[in-house]
Amino acid sequence: MNASLAAALPTEPLHRAAAPARPLPTPGELRRELPLSPALAARIEAQRHAIHEILAGRDDRLLVVVGPCSIHDPEAALEYARRLAELAPCISDRLLTVMRVYVEKPRTTVGWKGLAYDPDLDGSGDMARGLAVSRRLMREVAELGLPVATELLQPMLSPYLEDLLSWVAIGARTTESQLHRELASGLEAAVGFKNATSGDIGVALDAMRAAAHPHSHFAMDPEGRPAIRDTAGNPHTQLVLRGGHGEPNYQAPHVHAARRALEDAGLSPRLMVDCSHANARKDHRRQSEVLLDVLAQRQAGETALAGLMLESHLHEGKQPLQPGRLRHGVSVTDACLGWETTEHLLLTAAERLR
Repeated sequence: MNASLAAALPTEPLHRAAAPARPLPTPGELRRELPLSPALAARIEAQRHAIHEILAGRDDRLLVVVGPCSIHDPEAALEYARRLAELAPCISDRLLTVMRVYVEKPRTTVGWKGLAYDPDLDGSGDMARGLAVSRRLMREVAELGLPVATELLQPMLSPYLEDLLSWVAIGARTTESQLHRELASGLEAAVGFKNATSGDIGVALDAMRAAAHPHSHFAMDPEGRPAIRDTAGNPHTQLVLRGGHGEPNYQAPHVHAARRALEDAGLSPRLMVDCSHANARKDHRRQSEVLLDVLAQRQAGETALAGLMLESHLHEGKQPLQPGRLRHGVSVTDACLGWETTEHLLLTAAERLR
């Protein structure tokens, strides 16, 4: 071989051998390990029905999905859940309170992907433990009497958790995904489709129409085998306004336009406002302003506003992900409102809506 050519060749193989796949429990195995009692399954079914009634306009309460941006500490999440479960009956005449138990975190590039992916927060990626921890936590929250909400990012995760869920978010980055629309069409939980990160609501309206139709799609059966899933369609969906490109879209003109677009598309004009993200201009404290504006619109007669979402934890703000040095009850992803502010806002909302 020519010496100059030999010098130009790489000294290591161009392709590294892939790491061996690590087995996970099947959805059926995890459900048998962490089952729902008949009483809890019946309660979740009743909670889903209550949410469906709000979305259909037959219940005029405000649906409030509230809780940490994402769960990284199950003990702190349970402490939050106990406080919320104690508050919920005091405001249940005007608010239906659902707890965010988000165990997946969408990333624009890279970063910690959530409790289901990396429960030890150290990059070890023990997803088998993450699935078990996530299901156990959701079951404990549900046993406190709270409906459970989450965002479903990875469709393969759904069979492990969906029997526990009363409300599901499909995020701004995945609302346009055919896989997530097919997934939503087979869920018994209500599904909120967020507008695109650009602020465009058209993709969410398309998603709602697609999810309402039956589908046959690739899936996994309870024992982990590839399967065809035939879905009946999900009529219990709603548009979630979360702002776009740093600009809010919760004010009255935006809500009016969204309601007209829903009506023109033949969809139920019952939407939710996400008080965080671009609606708060990335400032968690401004969630209070958004909530108060939503309440004012409701009081002025805007019936389209059926729900709102708050990012809230035990303590305000956020912290860097530094295992071993984490403050209890503080978010490691988006900054959140603290509990005292959250409690005040929910009590205020209930009082004003009375």
